[in-house]
Amino acid sequence: MTLEDSVIRAKDLYKGFAIKGGVLPALDHLSLSVKRGELTAVIGPDGAGKTTLMRLIAGLMAPSSGSLSVLGLDSVKDAQEIQSRISYMPQKFGLYEDLTVAENMNLYADLHGVAKDKRPARFQKLLEMMGLERFTGRFAGKLSGGMKQKLGLACTLVRSPDLLLLDEPTVGVDPLSRRELWDILKEFVKEEHLSIFVSTAYMNEAEMCRHVFVLNKGRILADGTPEDLRNLARGRTYRVMPEAGMPTRILQAHLLDDDDHVVDAVPRGGEVHFIARKQGMQIPCLEAGGLKAEADEPRLEDGFMILLRKAEPSVLKSSPDSERALDEGGRPSEEVNIRVKNLVKKFGDFTAVANTSFEVHKGEIFGLLGPNGAGKTTTFKMLCGLLPETSGFLSVAGVDLRKARTRARANIGYVAQKFSLYSHMTVRENLNFFGGLYGLAPAKKKERIREVVKEFHLENRLDMKAGDLPGGYKQRLSMACALIHEPKILFLDEPTSGIDPLARRNFWRQITTLAARGTTIIITTHFMEEAEYCDRFMIQDNGQLLAIGSPSEIRRKLKEPRADMDDIFIKIVDEARKKGCLLYTSPSPRDYAASR
Repeated sequence: MTLEDSVIRAKDLYKGFAIKGGVLPALDHLSLSVKRGELTAVIGPDGAGKTTLMRLIAGLMAPSSGSLSVLGLDSVKDAQEIQSRISYMPQKFGLYEDLTVAENMNLYADLHGVAKDKRPARFQKLLEMMGLERFTGRFAGKLSGGMKQKLGLACTLVRSPDLLLLDEPTVGVDPLSRRELWDILKEFVKEEHLSIFVSTAYMNEAEMCRHVFVLNKGRILADGTPEDLRNLARGRTYRVMPEAGMPTRILQAHLLDDDDHVVDAVPRGGEVHFIARKQGMQIPCLEAGGLKAEADEPRLEDGFMILLRKAEPSVLKSSPDSERALDEGGRPSEEVNIRVKNLVKKFGDFTAVANTSFEVHKGEIFGLLGPNGAGKTTTFKMLCGLLPETSGFLSVAGVDLRKARTRARANIGYVAQKFSLYSHMTVRENLNFFGGLYGLAPAKKKERIREVVKEFHLENRLDMKAGDLPGGYKQRLSMACALIHEPKILFLDEPTSGIDPLARRNFWRQITTLAARGTTIIITTHFMEEAEYCDRFMIQDNGQLLAIGSPSEIRRKLKEPRADMDDIFIKIVDEARKKGCLLYTSPSPRDYAASR
C-alpha cells in the first residue's frame, strides 16, 4: 500500500504510561497501515490498547516513540491540522443534555467552524439519515440510548471529514439501533468515500468491515479481511445439540472446561457451536453423553478466539464443586422467586410499563430485552426495589415489595452496568465494606470473603485499588460484592457491556454455575446472543410485553429453528411495531420444560 493510499500509517509505535514500579506499555511497537476510503475495524480484549491508539491518531496524545502519520501528516508536529480534518467520536461523547437536538448540532457546527449557509443542507441530510428529523426540538437528555448515539454521530459529522474515528460507538445500544447506525456508516463510505476507523466489541460489526486488525496487549496479533480471519478456524468448527432438557449453557460449560480438546464454545441457534483444538478431534464429554457433532461454518469471532486463546491461554477453570453443581442442577425448580402481575409504571401521562405479568423460578436465568427506551430498565428497577410501581402486584423472594421493600432487598444482589464500587478502596476493603453493609457477622464475613475471592480468582488483586483493576477484574469484584451475602436473586444490569468475547465467556461460565446452585438470575443485555444463555427471556417495546418464552420456543413460533438472536429480536420488534400487539408467550418455565 502506497503512502497516498493509506489514511493512517504507524511504524514501531510505542506508548507507555508510568505506573508504580515502572512503565505499562499500552501500545508495544505496533505497525499498521489503514487504507483510504474504506471501513476498517480494530478489535481486541479489554486493555488491548484500542482507545490509546484512537487518541494517538486523533492527536490528543503523543507517542513515546515510533512514528504515526494521519492523512499524510505527522501526528505530533501537525496535530492541529489533523484535528481540523478529522472527526472523532469517543466512547463517552459529550452531548449537552439540556440542549435540544438542533442546538447540539449547531453548537458542534460552531466548534468546527461550519459556515451558517452550509448548515441547512448538511443538517437535513444528517437528520434524515439518523431518523431524527421529527425530534429536533427534543432535549438530548430525553432521547433513548440509541437516539443519543445517532445524535452523537450527527454532531461528529456536521462537517464532512477526511477521516472518521469511532471508539466503540454502539456499546449499550440495542440491535435495531446498531443496525441503523451501521447502515448509516456504510452509506457515508459509499456516498462520500469517507474513511472510517472503528473499534468495536461486536464481532458481527467487524464482519461488515473491509479490513480488521486484532489487537492484544498493544500488539497486532493478525489483520486481514473478515474472510481471512474466518479461515483461521476453517475445518475446526462444529455444532452439537444438547440432550433433551439440558440448557445449552450447561453443555457449553462442559466443553469450555475441556481445555485440552476445545478452544471455545458458545450457544448459538439452539445448539452449541465450538472450536476443536484439531480437525476431527474426539471430544470426551460429547462421547460420554452420546452426542454427535456436525461441521459448522466458521465466523470471524472464531478466528478472533483462536488468536486470543493462543495469546492468553489461561481461562477461569471451574472447581470440582462447580462441576458437581452443573451435573446435579442446571434446570429451574418449581419454586417461584419473583411474581409479577398486571405491573404498571407511569411517569405523569407517560406509561413506561403497561400491564406486564410473568413469573421467575428459583435457579432460572431470565432475560429482560428490548430496544433503548422500551421500558426494560424501568421494569428492572421495580424488580430490584429501586423504583415503586404505579399499580399491580410484585413480590420478590416471597416478599411483597409494596409492604416490605427493605426485607426483600436483603435477598437481592445487584451488579450495575457502570462500575459502582469504591475506586479509591482496595479489593479487600470493598469486600469488607459490603460484607458489613449486608450485616454479616465478623466470622461469617471472613469466611464469605475467602470463598468469593477464590470463586472469582481475586487472590492476587486483594491489595490493588478497585479503580486500577482491568475491566474484567472490575466485573469480577462487582460480582463478588453482590454475592457476598449469598442472595437468593442476582440482578445484572448489562454486565457485559463493552467487554470482549473472552471476558464474556468467563463471566457466563460463572453465572451458569450460580444458577445451577439455585441462584435466580435476572439480566438485561444488548448482546442478543446472550439470550441463548437464558431459560426464558422477555422482549419489551414502548412499555408493552411483546414476547416471552425460551429461545427454542420463540424460534419454533417464528418457524426459524436456527435463527440468529439479533435477527429474532429485530423481527419481533419490527412485527410488533406494525401490528401493535403481544406476539409470543410462555408465562412459565414449566411450559418451556413441557415443550422440550
